[in-house]
Amino acid sequence: MFNFELPEKLVAKYPMEYRDESRLMVVHKDTGKIEHRVFKDVLEYFDEKDAFIFNNTKVFPARLFGRKEKTGAKIEVFLLRELNPEQKLWDVLVDPARKIRVGNKLYFSDEDNNDILIAEVVDNTTSRGRTIRFLVEDDADDFVKHLDKLGNTPLPKYIDREVEPIDRERYQTIYAKEMGAVAAPTAGLHFSKELMKRLEIKGIDFAELTLHIGLGTFRSIDVEDLSKHKMDAEYFKITDDAVRIVNRAIDNNSKVVAVGTTSMRSIESAVSATLNLKEAEGWTNLFIYPPYKFNIANAMITNFHLPKSSVLIMACAFGGRDLILSAYEEAIKEKYRFFTYGDAMLII
Repeated sequence: MFNFELPEKLVAKYPMEYRDESRLMVVHKDTGKIEHRVFKDVLEYFDEKDAFIFNNTKVFPARLFGRKEKTGAKIEVFLLRELNPEQKLWDVLVDPARKIRVGNKLYFSDEDNNDILIAEVVDNTTSRGRTIRFLVEDDADDFVKHLDKLGNTPLPKYIDREVEPIDRERYQTIYAKEMGAVAAPTAGLHFSKELMKRLEIKGIDFAELTLHIGLGTFRSIDVEDLSKHKMDAEYFKITDDAVRIVNRAIDNNSKVVAVGTTSMRSIESAVSATLNLKEAEGWTNLFIYPPYKFNIANAMITNFHLPKSSVLIMACAFGGRDLILSAYEEAIKEKYRFFTYGDAMLII
C-alpha cells in the first residue's frame, strides 16, 4: 500500500557540496501540480509573518566500538537513550549480541589503546538490547567529551559506507542545540546559514522545538491494519516561545511550515482545545496515517523516505496518498536523490 521500487543508485551516499543546493520538489496539494526547483528557492513560497518550525535536536556520536573483557572480542555498542544520568545507565544495542551477557565488562579505548570508558552490562532487554552502566566518576560534561571522542556518527545502515569526517558536520543541522538524537531530522539538513538569513530578512519567523529521534524512525511497517502499529516513544519539548510564534502565525492566517516529520509529530502531540499549539514536554508515540486531520501546520518540508516507513505514511496523510506516491514516481523518473542525504519535498 505504501511500497515502491527504488533503484539502489538513487540512495544518496553523500550530502551535496552545499546544503541548500539539493533539489526541491514542490507538491501543491490543492491542484496536484508538481514543480522541480532547487532547495534555496523555498524562499519564494513564503512571506513575511509566515512561521517555520524547526527541530533543534542534536545527534550524538552513538556508535561505539569496544572489546569484551578477558576475550578481547570486538563489540559494537549503539547507544539508544540515557536512562539515568547520575548512574550513567543507558539502553543500548550490542552486536554480536550472543557474546554479551549480564555482568560482562566492556572496554572502550582511544587511538593509543588507552581505556577511556568502561561499562558493565546490567540487564538484557531484547535479543540485541542491553542496559549498561558506564563505570566512571566524571561529571556529565567530561562524560560527554569522552563519548564525543570515542563515538562514531550514527549514519543509518542503508548508507552503505564507512563513516567519514564530513559526516560529523553534515549529519547535523546548523541549528542543532539539544543533545539526544541518534538520527538527524533530515529535512533540516538542507538549511544553510545563508538561507536562514535570507528567510529572516524576508520577515519569516522561526520557532524551535525538540524531539529526540530514535532508531524506530527507520523501521519498516509490515502490518496491514495501520491502527495496529506501535510507534517507539520519543521525548519532545515545546516551549512558550515556540507556542507564541506559531499561534501568532495561525491567528494571522499565515503559513505554518513543519520542517520535517519530527516537527509535525511534535506539534500534533501538543494541540490545545482551541486547535492551537500549547506548551508540552514528555514522550510521544503518535503515529500519523491517513486519514488524519492536521491541526497546526499547513505546509511541510520533508525528504524522500524509505518504502513502508512511518515518515512516508505521514507525508501521504498530509499531501494525499495518491498524490504523494505519484510524486515519488516522478522523483524516481527524474532521478532525485533519496533518504537521509537526499533531496527534499515541499508539500504546500
